Amino acid sequence: MDLQPEEDQLIAVLPVHFSDALTPNIHLHQFPLLTRPLQVPPSAAASGKRIKARLKPGVRRLEIHVPVDTRPEVWNPERSRELGSARNVDDREKNQESVPIGKQKEGEDPRLTEVRMRSEQVPLSGAYTLGIVRDGKLFLHPINEMHQLRPTLTYMDILTRKTKRKGAGSDDDSDDGPPPDPDDPTPTVAAPKKEKKPVGEAKEIHVALKKTIDDKGLPMGGGMTAVRRDMLMAIRAEEDETWDDYTFCDAETEESGEAFGKVFAHNTELLECKTNFTSLLKDIKGL
Repeated sequence: MDLQPEEDQLIAVLPVHFSDALTPNIHLHQFPLLTRPLQVPPSAAASGKRIKARLKPGVRRLEIHVPVDTRPEVWNPERSRELGSARNVDDREKNQESVPIGKQKEGEDPRLTEVRMRSEQVPLSGAYTLGIVRDGKLFLHPINEMHQLRPTLTYMDILTRKTKRKGAGSDDDSDDGPPPDPDDPTPTVAAPKKEKKPVGEAKEIHVALKKTIDDKGLPMGGGMTAVRRDMLMAIRAEEDETWDDYTFCDAETEESGEAFGKVFAHNTELLECKTNFTSLLKDIKGL
């Protein structure tokens, strides 16, 4: 029996066509936590809801808003009102409100009607390209940015804050004791109140105020490192920047078809390769 491996066979030769017609607008978006296609749930699509998007171009922050699945077996309306109210408070505190997205009618209770997927830009470790095989040709287009999008749950901090406040307020500092039980015939005797200690003599002191906040509203000094200060400045700059609303086009829309057609190169001019095979191999890490 001949156990020698067969030599690799040439299956096909594809001519390569390169285009940068859509530069710098080709981005790679990854959804690590998404377990289903990026589509509107059937229950939301039946009511005419669509996916929306918005961008802060200065900080390269993208958000995609996907309507929630409102079927009774998977959705709790009461919980959605609680979460929606917390999200409204979070948006106001961080200046993240957008009128066209999440606008509610007057008198309507706030509800959590969408899942927000927020992007984090990932640095490119090399030259990324989009490759499509069509009509026996390989078409390449450079990718300019890569982003990972995950659900943003910052509004949960508002609920945690409210829970802590309720917990702190549950400890009553009054010494009057619990309220009387109407079903208990025995009268409840109030506990004696603590005597207040006498106040000492007033003394005159001098206080000097030191400026601890700069013109941008950030703390000054106090042991703050330069890295932490830069992080606070970046967060403040992002919160101050307004959102630009965009229309999200699914793969089946006419707009997506037109953009897809621009990926393919229509120029038949031959490109001259100025890199020899030896230099190419030396540039490959690990070889």
